[in-house]
Amino acid sequence: MQVSVEAGEGLERRMKIDLPFEQIEGEVEKRLQQFARTARLPGFRPGKVPMKVLRKRFADQIQQEVFGELVQSSFMDALKQEDLRPVGMPSIEPDIDLEGQNFGFTAIFEVMPEFELASLDGKTVKRPVSELTDADLDAMIERLREQRKTWVAVDRACQSGDQLTISFSGNVDGEPFEGGSSSDFKIELGTSRMIPGFEDGLVGASAGEQRTLDLTFPDPYQAEHLAGKPVRFEVTVDEVAESRLPEVDAEFVAMFGVEDGDIERFRSDVRANMERELKQRLTARTKEGVMDLLFDANSIDVPKALIESEVKAMADQMRQALGGAGNMELPPQLFEAGAHRRVALGLILGKLVNDRGLTADPDRVREAVEQAASTYEQPQAVVDYYYGNKELLSSFESLALEGQVVDLVLEEVTVEDEPLSFEELTNPSSDA
Repeated sequence: MQVSVEAGEGLERRMKIDLPFEQIEGEVEKRLQQFARTARLPGFRPGKVPMKVLRKRFADQIQQEVFGELVQSSFMDALKQEDLRPVGMPSIEPDIDLEGQNFGFTAIFEVMPEFELASLDGKTVKRPVSELTDADLDAMIERLREQRKTWVAVDRACQSGDQLTISFSGNVDGEPFEGGSSSDFKIELGTSRMIPGFEDGLVGASAGEQRTLDLTFPDPYQAEHLAGKPVRFEVTVDEVAESRLPEVDAEFVAMFGVEDGDIERFRSDVRANMERELKQRLTARTKEGVMDLLFDANSIDVPKALIESEVKAMADQMRQALGGAGNMELPPQLFEAGAHRRVALGLILGKLVNDRGLTADPDRVREAVEQAASTYEQPQAVVDYYYGNKELLSSFESLALEGQVVDLVLEEVTVEDEPLSFEELTNPSSDA
């Protein structure tokens, strides 16, 4: 077997393999001889079919089988010989010339990149720091009250924050359009649920009042045929209602599992949940900063096959998040940048773990498993289940290793503390 390797673009390799003609022909002859012992063809007794007939009928088929098997075995042998680590399945281009007694093929594939990690000397990572305040707790309880607000009809002109019950009909170019009319429709002013100008045009209206709104659909717009077009809405306000927030009393806290109505215990439970979320957000944001540093510092070639695989996985995840729309067409370009980052970071982290000889810290693994199990009714049973399943446990081991990488990087770079409020950490839209 003769092997030659050419480097293509990026990580692509073209490996040409020439197979011994005599070996293939000898194997074909051997299999024909074996087949002849039991071959059945019309006009011949079993096992008595002449070899000339068998060669004419079956030699090509057996030759293809032998060639296919040798392609597989010789490809693996050649990879070991050339010390190559392929990514994905190769593309095979046969090179067969019977007259010239030549059997060979070219395997086209990508290889794993070989690289050295960049030095972290002089690098800086921002580490968020935050403390939970009483004001944060009060703001969270106000959000919980807001989530359980009720609406009460009022006899006054409406204002932002009120809920209106309306009937409306819309016309574009003097004609009604699909989805342009409704009755008994509820809308909370100030939420920007409708197209620009719709909610603003109803501020100050009272129950029973009619208004005409001349507006323009935004461009772009979800209904492309309406994008940028002028529209007239005839709107009737049927009811104006204002919100009423529940009091923080025994009845209110009972809705959150504090059945004895103890308000201080309720506040303590809410604070504990917020502290747990704060810790998770601080850890996640610190990890994100470290990953950004590693990704930016190490510019490496990434196999296209791995990116394509990751794009598919990300698209499948989005379909599940959208309700399992298995046939939904999602453009690959939507995921390519994120997939490239994920794959590159996976290679960088793998290299770092290997170079530093890191292994998953059992205590970190146990902590991660117990944290995941804590939300179940029988946490210990869940812990035992995870530890009894190597595949599931491996995900927690990977999580522990990532945490160890973060700690290692933070020890080798300059760390700048970045003070952030609970609101800034938990509500990205509040970031400056």
